[in-house]
Amino acid sequence: MNKSELVKNLSGKSIYFTEEDLDRSVNTILNLISDTLKNGHRVEVRNFGTFSIRMRKQRISRNPKTGTSVLVESKNYPYFRASKYLKESLNK
Repeated sequence: MNKSELVKNLSGKSIYFTEEDLDRSVNTILNLISDTLKNGHRVEVRNFGTFSIRMRKQRISRNPKTGTSVLVESKNYPYFRASKYLKESLNK
């Protein structure tokens, strides 16, 4: 499911909000999560999971086109860990 499908599903379940309102709300939530991660903090949504950042160390990789070695700098990447409740609900 992508973001537009999420907004359409939410609008189908709610008679009080327009699709435009829901689109703005979803964008606001996603931007808040992104900004929080950028600032080095984690976001925990109870019974869903935790968003955090992890550091990838500097490493040597290969360019698949030429086969030459390339130095890849260290960088942060987003990480999601599902909650115990979410894992259990998926496996019922």
